[in-house]
Amino acid sequence: MESIIITIDGPAGSGKSTTAKIVAELLGYIYVDSGAMYRAVTLATIRHKCETIEQIIHLLDSLHIELKMSPQGQRTFLNGEDISEEIREPIITSKVSFISSIKEVRTAMVDLQRKIGAKGSIVMDGRDIGTVVFPHAQLKIFMIASIHERAKRRLDQMKSKYSEHISDITEITEQITNRDYADSHREIDPLKPADDAIMLDTTGMSIQEQCDFIVKKAQQLIFIE
Repeated sequence: MESIIITIDGPAGSGKSTTAKIVAELLGYIYVDSGAMYRAVTLATIRHKCETIEQIIHLLDSLHIELKMSPQGQRTFLNGEDISEEIREPIITSKVSFISSIKEVRTAMVDLQRKIGAKGSIVMDGRDIGTVVFPHAQLKIFMIASIHERAKRRLDQMKSKYSEHISDITEITEQITNRDYADSHREIDPLKPADDAIMLDTTGMSIQEQCDFIVKKAQQLIFIE
């Protein structure tokens, strides 16, 4: 087997994005951040002051979302504009779960994700990649971690990016808990592990340990005769 599709799903703060980037680099694969696509749509709805689902659906036809590699890593473009930093702001995080629950939004993004991954040799992370986008992927990982661990990671991440208002650990824990509930209870493509996914609890694990685990699993598949 020359190349495979690797899916890494899991809730917010489980470590999937950081791990997916490194795994892709180690394997010489393309990394695809599916969450960035939903964040791009969320940013567009805010900019266009969309107030109804109908307005959001209508807006989709005017959006051109691209993921491009650069020396700084994957960059996200919306209609030609680099929005990689803007889509990580707290206002986007607070609204993306709702936007991503809209059926028409998910359909559009899944189509785009499948086009990107059509040739294989990719590592894609998200919440429904192994169950919906690539149900026949050769390697599926579902990452979990304790709520405390995930909240701490998110707080550390925010401290490194924002010098102004920083939420405290209690507020972030509540935000993640609410996001978990919304993602796992949405009607369309809820967050859940695929039946054949490998469960990986990253609580107490280093990034290196997470990556080593997944790379080893991938190499076992890649070198199957």
